[in-house]
Amino acid sequence: MKIGIVVPFSWSFWGGVLEHAEAQAAALEARGHEVRLVMGNDPPGQFTRTLHPRVGRHGEPPANVIPIGRSVIVPANGSLPNIILSPRAVLRIRRVLERERFDVVHLHEPMTPVTCIATLVFATSPIVATHHASGDLGWMKLGMPAWAFLMDRIDERIAVSERARASAERWLPGDYTIVPNGVVLPDGVEPAGREHTITFAGRHEPRKGLHVLLRAWPAIRERTGARLRVCGSDPLAVRLLLTRLRVPDDGIDILGFLPKDELTALLSRTKALVAPSLGGESFGMVLTNAFACALPVVASDIPGYREVITPASSVAVAPDDPAALADAVVALLADEPRREAMGAAARQVAVEKYGWPDIARRLEEIYERAVRKGRKPVAA
Repeated sequence: MKIGIVVPFSWSFWGGVLEHAEAQAAALEARGHEVRLVMGNDPPGQFTRTLHPRVGRHGEPPANVIPIGRSVIVPANGSLPNIILSPRAVLRIRRVLERERFDVVHLHEPMTPVTCIATLVFATSPIVATHHASGDLGWMKLGMPAWAFLMDRIDERIAVSERARASAERWLPGDYTIVPNGVVLPDGVEPAGREHTITFAGRHEPRKGLHVLLRAWPAIRERTGARLRVCGSDPLAVRLLLTRLRVPDDGIDILGFLPKDELTALLSRTKALVAPSLGGESFGMVLTNAFACALPVVASDIPGYREVITPASSVAVAPDDPAALADAVVALLADEPRREAMGAAARQVAVEKYGWPDIARRLEEIYERAVRKGRKPVAA
């Protein structure tokens, strides 16, 4: 098949949905499909620096990416995604769809303007849509009932978790297939022989809970002697947060944004991933990335994460409780045989439930169902 994957965010700024879409494209290409990623791009320069306070991966996207415009930051669901809102992007999307003639179009976060909404209007190919977000999604009511009408254009609906399904179904009732976020499985990772470090990987957003970990850090540092590596967050923002919390930076390495291969290498040599999120998580790709690297996690006991963590691979702690978080991390680092066993169990979970080869096969089946249903033009 020729498959168009439409993402309403910018290639230049890394995030969970973008990571999922890029890995999805690679897995489908490995199975012989021709894939194009339709998304935004923010090239280097003063204009990008003015629009975006954080630094991304600015430059020439890969050959399978079709850029359709710059992005702007739009606060949504406790996050700060980079969404394409330019009216010119609408015409670009129309031209892309007419030129590429995809056999199937796969939308991620289908109710996000303007990229996905324009695709729903103009596409004549079968359409598959994946819902990633969780929470009340109160902004959805602003577009009802028009968005409900557009959802009728979708042939197959996917949610990445039961949490995401429940959130989407509140506004857009229908039949959803659960297909979790996949994960790339690196070779040669072992749970033993790790550096005496723990890692936080995530954007500097309140819901990710970095401030909770930093409040817990002095106790963890004193009781274990470990180092903390913070990646995915703007270094200046992290240092300002440390100052505001009056937490010394002793033993903390602030690494900023890391490309995927460097993040994988980091997760493959650290002893634990700490994910102290406060909520708003539909799945938790950071957890499955850790699992793939044979890495146990200490994670908040919140909806979304509960669908991923297992007692054999993870330690669940109450959210927004620095003392409980510190105790859990200290206990894990103090028992190396337990930590190694949990790392092995984590890798097994990743292989059995989240490997991209199996996820890509499941998507193929969904695409075939969508093609059989066919497409109907928008009513005049």
